[in-house]
Amino acid sequence: MRIVIAATAIAAALALPASAAAQEQNIVEIAASDSRFDTLVALVEQAGLADELSGEDELTVFAPTDRAFKRVPEKTLNKLGRKPKLLERVLLYHVAAGDLKAEDVVQRRKIRTLANRNVRVRVRDGNVYLNRRSKVVQADVAARNGTIHVINRVLLPPAR
Repeated sequence: MRIVIAATAIAAALALPASAAAQEQNIVEIAASDSRFDTLVALVEQAGLADELSGEDELTVFAPTDRAFKRVPEKTLNKLGRKPKLLERVLLYHVAAGDLKAEDVVQRRKIRTLANRNVRVRVRDGNVYLNRRSKVVQADVAARNGTIHVINRVLLPPAR
């Protein structure tokens, strides 16, 4: 019960106002219209994932901001630029099938991503963390094809 109350409070405090116009846009269109996601959108386009994230399938995206990408070592970013399959895997590690709202996320200990790897979920002091360090800073941004949760750190999948 405590987790449900925390999730509701977090969602209410962080959610963008749900407008009809926003819900008519897909995940990629919303991200592209928000200057906090310039790096993410560029990488999604580079990886050829824009169509997949714009389609009819319901998805949940844990979207790192440009500031989050600045925390990634330059060496790692360069490696992603040279290895398209690795870039795709990292980006898909931020995406889960289905439309998971904040209240759904906090009920789970882990979420299976489209990279076929789990992201661990932890609620601590009223905040939601993914893989311990990545904090959800804005929840429940509604899109026509799912939900975006804004995070402050890039998620890197475990090595295979």
